[in-house]
Amino acid sequence: MTEAATIGVDLGGTKTAAALVLPGGDIELCCTAATPAGSGPIAMIDNLSALVTGIRHKAAQSGLPAPVAIGIGSAGVIDSDHGMVLSATHNLSDWGGTPLAELVSARTGLPVRAINDVHAHAIGEATYGAARGLHSVLMVAVGTGVGGSFILDGAPLGGARHAAGHLGHTPVPEAEGLLCTCGRTGHLEAIASGTGLLALHRRRGGAAPDTRRIVMLAESGDPVALECLTVSATALGRAIGGWVNLLDPDAVILSGGLAESGQLWWSAVTDAANREYIDAVAGCPLLPAQRGAHAAILGAAAYARAA
Repeated sequence: MTEAATIGVDLGGTKTAAALVLPGGDIELCCTAATPAGSGPIAMIDNLSALVTGIRHKAAQSGLPAPVAIGIGSAGVIDSDHGMVLSATHNLSDWGGTPLAELVSARTGLPVRAINDVHAHAIGEATYGAARGLHSVLMVAVGTGVGGSFILDGAPLGGARHAAGHLGHTPVPEAEGLLCTCGRTGHLEAIASGTGLLALHRRRGGAAPDTRRIVMLAESGDPVALECLTVSATALGRAIGGWVNLLDPDAVILSGGLAESGQLWWSAVTDAANREYIDAVAGCPLLPAQRGAHAAILGAAAYARAA
């Protein structure tokens, strides 16, 4: 199946995106729809299937290759061996326990493989982006939350319980006492994610409406915003340094909304990581992701082709 066209799907809590992915990695017929996250699994499957049907119809009309399989990168803990959603946040109503691959295959008549969305993102960067040609890569995605994936020879490490990559739940001193989305306290996500940074700024008396504004204020010299950005980015960088000491990857790829925050954030993260590196891993680079919003679609499609 390696030379065939496939459909890649990025199913998130806010939107679902899909596209026809050609063997060389070119994307055609990309389309999106709001994810009916609060309406239950059947509504989400209906939504996804409608996007797939539209792509197949347009491909046939335009003379593009017909897709032979579908790959889905989905939010949640995914048993990628069976395409089953094991668990998910409360934002995706009743998503846990959904036989995702089986249901989509029944709707579309195509073979389907499903994997966690951050793993799909990492596969996309390893196959077509910043990590192309590298043996081992740690992907760190920093946006609303903090997630990750460790890629070895193009394949993600899934873990014994399919839960590998929950980097945001690493305990860090900067988050001591802060409530994490998992219900515990002291985890990295509570301080280093976009949500965590915004909450920190408000605890310090700031009133910025979003993290983009915090970054702008910090770059203009606002002391509260600068302190908050530095604390948040430093916590992430120190954690990255520890992960590099543990895994010794060829490189770390940073993606997500905060990774697009600019040089001030990048410098704080990089400096903190470098201070934590032991001598044996000194010089491990931190690189920006290259494929942006399309990375998970590309990775899901590549995962489907690898069957």
